[in-house]
Amino acid sequence: MNPFDDFGIAFANPWWLWLLLLVPLLAFLKGGFGGVPTVVFSSTEAFRALGKRVQSRRGMFLASLRFLALAALIVALARPQKGHQMTQVEASGIDIMLALDVSGSMQAEDFTIGGLAAERIDVVKRVTEQFIDARPNDRIGIVAFAGRPYLVSPLTLDHGWLLQNMERVKIGLVEDGTAIGSAIASALNRLRGDKSSKSRALVLLTDGENNMGKISPATAAEAAKALGVKLYAIGVGSDGPARIATGQRDIFGRQIYGEVPPLNAESLKAIAQTSGGHFFRATDTRSLEAIYRQIDEMERSEFEMKQFRQYRDLFPWALAAGAALMLIHGLLSQTIWRKTP
Repeated sequence: MNPFDDFGIAFANPWWLWLLLLVPLLAFLKGGFGGVPTVVFSSTEAFRALGKRVQSRRGMFLASLRFLALAALIVALARPQKGHQMTQVEASGIDIMLALDVSGSMQAEDFTIGGLAAERIDVVKRVTEQFIDARPNDRIGIVAFAGRPYLVSPLTLDHGWLLQNMERVKIGLVEDGTAIGSAIASALNRLRGDKSSKSRALVLLTDGENNMGKISPATAAEAAKALGVKLYAIGVGSDGPARIATGQRDIFGRQIYGEVPPLNAESLKAIAQTSGGHFFRATDTRSLEAIYRQIDEMERSEFEMKQFRQYRDLFPWALAAGAALMLIHGLLSQTIWRKTP
């Protein structure tokens, strides 16, 4: 790894740069940077009164020119190059629609966030956002549903905008109920609009049975199979009854909780198998995260990345700088700063 890559500079022969370590050593052996005498005598007693501090500074300046010229010539030998890198990505992404249940039972508190009890809907939104972040090359859309489905976002590669629209995934925007069949049909309608995608998938996440809508889940699953869309059904909820806030309080002002019955997973298994997909059971936050990771591995995007680098040699500039410094040194040392023989 070249330490200059971040600045667009590289060296074709970087081993020559080790010679730069000799420059300060030579300067030290020649008297360091404290100055080089302009006039050399066996004894300076006779010239003590005539000595001028500026002469010493001139000698130091001439020595510095020599060492800078040497350093520039060493850099020229290392062949500095300035360039830039181009990356070309050819991606074959996947179209994925997410159908998220926002019925009233998704307020059940049998999941956790940070060790604290949390509603199912809050955990689902959080884990779904992580899933979206992990798939930057795929077009993803969201349909939310309760008694009927509504579009949160069409298929898009703008995942920042998609995550902003996750605020629309909330309970109470439409009448309560669980219209699974209608939600699948709505998501499929979005997926079939563009047939250029090599792979299409639908992730259905719900905690209840179909009790609303004009389309049965079985019919919707058959449509998914006909369109070549794999349906991944995730059943959310603990194995036993889960508590849910009723919105009412007792005489002491404490929240009164009711119970949500456990999930009947058989219908979800059936529709997943019909479409050629898979059924998953998420009983807590950790298992839901693991399921999303499994789906992420099953539906992978294919992409090819090519990198190109173009360089322009800069060694002529270093060579010219070194030559110019030597020329200046020669002119000064042989004219106005000429040494007494």
